[in-house]
Amino acid sequence: MSTGPAAEYVDRILRARVYEAAIETPLEVAPRLSRRIGNTVLLKREDLQPVFSFKIRGAYNKIANLSATAAARGVICASAGNHAQGVALAAGRRGIPSVIVMPVTTPRIKVQAVIDLGGEAVLHGDDYDAACDHALALARERDMVFVHPFDDPDVIAGQGTIGMEIARQSGGDLDAVFVPVGGGGLIAGIAAFLKHLYPRIRIIGVNAADSTAMRDSLQAGERVALERVGSFADGVAVRRVGEETFRLVRDLVDEMVCVDTDEICAGIQDIFEDTRCVVEPSGALAVAAIKKWTAREGASGKRLVAINCGANMNFDRLRHVAERAELGEQREALLAVEIPERPGSFLALCRALGMRAVTEFNYRYESAARARVFLGFALAAGRADRDGVAAALREAGFGVTDLTDNELAKLHIRYMVGGRPAGVREEMLLRFEFPERPGALLRFLEAVGSRWNITLFHYRNHGSDAGRVVAGIVVPPETREDFMLHLTALQYPWVDETANPAYRLFLAG
Repeated sequence: MSTGPAAEYVDRILRARVYEAAIETPLEVAPRLSRRIGNTVLLKREDLQPVFSFKIRGAYNKIANLSATAAARGVICASAGNHAQGVALAAGRRGIPSVIVMPVTTPRIKVQAVIDLGGEAVLHGDDYDAACDHALALARERDMVFVHPFDDPDVIAGQGTIGMEIARQSGGDLDAVFVPVGGGGLIAGIAAFLKHLYPRIRIIGVNAADSTAMRDSLQAGERVALERVGSFADGVAVRRVGEETFRLVRDLVDEMVCVDTDEICAGIQDIFEDTRCVVEPSGALAVAAIKKWTAREGASGKRLVAINCGANMNFDRLRHVAERAELGEQREALLAVEIPERPGSFLALCRALGMRAVTEFNYRYESAARARVFLGFALAAGRADRDGVAAALREAGFGVTDLTDNELAKLHIRYMVGGRPAGVREEMLLRFEFPERPGALLRFLEAVGSRWNITLFHYRNHGSDAGRVVAGIVVPPETREDFMLHLTALQYPWVDETANPAYRLFLAG
């Protein structure tokens, strides 16, 4: 057994009062996934908790341990999802008032869940940081107790009961435990207990590739704040990890793994196929990381645990997940193919593809000399098959650009292949994240559209608090500096895609 940071928390975890509200969740084998990757994968089913997330553990432990005087003041927190429901449920069980400050972009289903649990929902700000600032101000104004989502010893200890259950359910016969990481409360608690009893078990944290606050902090040796975080895996979208959680993770966690959106979606599909449960994106991080880690390490015969941390999935996200899962599993490829505009070219392209299953085929005449095809097809052998098809098409005389890893192509281009405009010059292509709230488009047009000509616009809803938008805007060189100032004032995250080959091949004038 260890001493130091791990030992400090073991007594707290053993005394944590979580089972007055939470359940001991099962540790289940994922048979299909285990057979496929040659390792035993065990799923810790926190998606089965009363609020469909592990967050009930930490929230309840914090609120249960408040003195009678403190509890009488009521509790308040800031959250857009699982922590909100945990606090509302825990406060209801103790019979005290709760206020949950949520961004105005929070989906209605999550707001209603808080109300149904007896919490007072206050909508404020466009993101968690704004909601948190407002919650802290309200806590002072109303003299309420603020319940932090991760950077609190009682919250960490509550989450640590998951590690205690894993130790008992597995008998310590494990090689590694993979834990999704946002602010760090979950992994800090699990690592504290398991490293105390079984120091040889590797604790591996998992960040979403666009929310790497913990990985970056560990690399820097100090907490760093991200300028922005992604919105897809919103359960781990944290700009800055906790002070106490960072102290524990720095000493107890063996490594960090990052997984992207496609890999997360493939993980959601893997879990569904073994359990028939649809987890939220953050709930699939650990499974995605196990697949990536075992492939990288060439691991086989290992016993590996994935924490399924939550299942609060908006139904309208499922379409996006299904689309991206095939790419994440390397079962689909996307190519841009240039073919000569002459009789027989289309047939020659199909023959070069052979008997492969086509998943997407967008054909567009460009000129008397050539046409463009946006092509998706199923893969039989991952990357090798993808490269082989591209090589075969080039050998047949076609121009080929691989777009499988191109985010613009996957988010927008595949849905809007329709021709290249004539006479449009000095066009920039920008990809934005708009907050999903009334007035977001109007604000954009007021900042940009009244002075610069918008030549292209495509929007897709992905069931999250941010919509994905791509816009073509004519920006003469002499107005470029002023245009950038307008974008900065707008404060919508954006990426310049003007040089993106998918845009150049299918949409640029």
